[in-house]
Parts: sequence; C-alpha cells; structure tokens
Amino acid sequence: MTASPLATPGTLPPVTTGGRVRVVVADDALLVREGVQRVLGLFPDLEVVGVAGDLDGLLAAVDEHRPDVVVTDIRMPPTSSDEGIRAATQLRRTAPETGVVVLSQYAAPAYALELLSGGSQRRAYLLKERVSEPDQLAAAVREVARGGSVVDPRVVEVLVAGARPAGDPLAGLTRRELEVLEQIAQGKSNAGVAATLVLTERAVEKHINALFAKLGLTAEPEVHRRVSAVLLYLASLR
Repeated sequence: MTASPLATPGTLPPVTTGGRVRVVVADDALLVREGVQRVLGLFPDLEVVGVAGDLDGLLAAVDEHRPDVVVTDIRMPPTSSDEGIRAATQLRRTAPETGVVVLSQYAAPAYALELLSGGSQRRAYLLKERVSEPDQLAAAVREVARGGSVVDPRVVEVLVAGARPAGDPLAGLTRRELEVLEQIAQGKSNAGVAATLVLTERAVEKHINALFAKLGLTAEPEVHRRVSAVLLYLASLR
C-alpha cells in the first residue's frame, strides 16, 4: 500500500466554512458515491468538498481538503478488505480532528470493535442502508463533526448479544463505575482515567473489572471488553 503523505497531528485542522460541515466521500462504487453526495447535498449545513474511489485517493483528499468528516466505505481498493478501518486508524494519528463515518453492509462485530478500539470520539459505524435514510446519515455526520460517536443500533445488538443484562444494562453500575465508563468512552487509557478522576491506576483497574463483570463482559479479550462496554454506554444515551 502506498499512502499519500499527511501532515503531522495538529498541523492540518479541519476548515469549516460558513458553519457548514466539510465532508470527503470515499467509495469505489460510482453509484454509491453519487448517492451519498446527493443525500448530503439535501442539507445546507453539509458540504461535500472531495470524493475518492480508493484508500490512496481518500488520504490524498484529506490532505488537500482538510475535511471535518470523512464518509467512507469499509472496503475499497487496493485490497477491498478493511480500507475504511485502516484509514480511520491512520487519520486518528495524522488528522485527529477529522471525524470518520464508516459505511458497511456488514453488522460485523470485528469491524466495529477495530474502528472503536482507539477511542470512540469522532467515529461512527453505520450500515449502508442508512444512505437511504437521509436524516440519519446527516445526523451521524454532524455528531461525528462535534466529536461524538454513533453506532448503528443493529451493530450494537450483534455486539452485545448474549452479554446484555436484563433491563437497563448500566443499571447495576455504581456512580463511580459510570464515571469510569464515561472516561473510557472518550478513548482514555487507565492512566488517563486515573488522572481525570483523581484516582490511582489500581483503583481504576478495580472499577473497570467490576463494571466488566456487571455487564457480562468477562470472556472477551481486553480490547473487545472495553469497546463492548463503550457500545453499551453509547446505546444507553439514545
């Protein structure tokens, strides 16, 4: 893979013109690109400033246009595997103020977990069918531009199937555990959570292990448990 060079973090802040959210759209299918552009064009506060058909083109468009948000297919050339996720991971390092909305036809836990493993801020994972629901797609773009997160409800259902406690999944958490979970949802490490809440890292670890147990997330790898907990938290905010 040959990626076009991007500036170091902080040197290319997104440019918002006239209060509009600037968007780059990436998909290898022309009809899908056109469809996403048409949907976003229905809203005066959203402006498509660039398009791309593969990973290299997407990175070059971000370099050129400095968008607020990228809306990308999950699979594009050169390998048609997980280019949308790889772009999101790279942009978190090189253009951290640029949000990413990944569109996928798969309600696949592995993809969503990977997308959010570095933190949920400025990230969204939606099923492609949302392109036919203009208000939902536009709302996701706006939320990501504000620094928030959006996860398709169907994806959440798949991710937490078999792990969701009865009723409100967060009802059994203490106030401190909810505070810790909120910090995790912002992508913070244990050390970052400890610094924010004025706790020791050992105390943070105890709270995290407790909330994992209460949420039924005891049999997954560490990263998957953290992301699944975050998804439950995000779902509770809707």
